[in-house]
Amino acid sequence: MSEQAAKAKAPAKNSRRRSRELALQGIYQWRMTGGDSAQIEKQICGEKGLGRYDAGFLGQLLGGVLAQHARLEAAVTPHLDRDLAELSPIEYSALLLGAYELMQHPEIPYRVTINEAVELAKTFGGTDGHKFVNGVLDKLAAQVRTAEISAR
Repeated sequence: MSEQAAKAKAPAKNSRRRSRELALQGIYQWRMTGGDSAQIEKQICGEKGLGRYDAGFLGQLLGGVLAQHARLEAAVTPHLDRDLAELSPIEYSALLLGAYELMQHPEIPYRVTINEAVELAKTFGGTDGHKFVNGVLDKLAAQVRTAEISAR
């Protein structure tokens, strides 16, 4: 199958998914090199060929995660089977992004948030990283989204 035919068959990514991918990239960059969220967001948004994304949602995610990283780390740490420093940069980034959404965006169903983080880990992470991300975020959701989960 040609590349054009494959692109024609593949569904277009929705703008929120693309925003999450870009936020993951920004969190990864911050973890590896430092910098502030505005500088990282400006650099990401300055790249060509980003596709369709929601700039406001990207700004909320990236800025929120970087501003609250210590709180988010504290929220996920009890659910880890290893030290936070031992996580791959992708696992770390996906966990913080998912934790931020679970804690700060109750309008997004918890299952959507977890699924999006798992898909990011599958796409960009190691072989079984998505399973780890799923398990940790599932435990965190049970703590921070109790009303939503018990309503099911």
